Amino acid sequence: MAPLWYMNFDFDIDKYVDRIVPAPPWQALPYSLSYLLGYRKNPSEKKFGNILLAARALLGVFISILLIQLLSHQIPWVAADGPRIIASFGAAAVLEFYAFESPFAQPRNFIASQILATVIGVSLSKLFQLRSNDDWIRWLGGALACALTTSLMGLTKTVHPPAGATALIAVVDDRIVSVGWKLIPLALLSCGIMLLVALILNNVYSRFPLYWWTPSDLGALPQKQLSGLSLDDEEKGKARQFEIIIGDKVVVPEHIQLTPEERLLLEQISSRL
Repeated sequence: MAPLWYMNFDFDIDKYVDRIVPAPPWQALPYSLSYLLGYRKNPSEKKFGNILLAARALLGVFISILLIQLLSHQIPWVAADGPRIIASFGAAAVLEFYAFESPFAQPRNFIASQILATVIGVSLSKLFQLRSNDDWIRWLGGALACALTTSLMGLTKTVHPPAGATALIAVVDDRIVSVGWKLIPLALLSCGIMLLVALILNNVYSRFPLYWWTPSDLGALPQKQLSGLSLDDEEKGKARQFEIIIGDKVVVPEHIQLTPEERLLLEQISSRL
């Protein structure tokens, strides 16, 4: 018998949460609106090169970061002593406007991870301040906040790397620490602004988001549960739509865009297998 620490324990939160998450109402909305929200009657989209992709990312990152700073500055307490923007949103912008097909950039990961990070970061900051104001206490709290956020993102399927930085600076950055619980609405405002800009720009000759909650078909879950069918095989089949296969040749789903450099890297990996 394998030792306890070696056993393959696996927790899938979607098995429990997907049952209560409603299916997206895209077909009930005007197609122009559902298109902007990532829905496609025909998933096949036009492709374009990395030059246009970089130009669009340049525009998207610039507009979203600028808007966040301008609008947050209209909040009295931000204008007085708070930061106009959380530094980790610079990294988030790279995901949302250049690597927007990554699971890390989808709305569930983007928004939920920042909520987790701010709640954990501010909570630990307040808790450790009760003990001491020594620097080593803050360093310990920052490390713990980043570690806890990473673990919870993994368990909740909301991994978004910039959120680790959000949790860290919520404890170790003096200006962020002074904001306290107000960091949570500031992060949500930043998420909302960046997501809105991403929905407008990323849906020009592309598709964003690929999904809001999960790549699985939420509308089919109740029927599968009533019929007693296994959800695992169906969910695995849906997930394969987002897989890149590397074997004798590289097979890339039509809705996934790769830059020439990324495709060349995959072909080099394929040639070595």
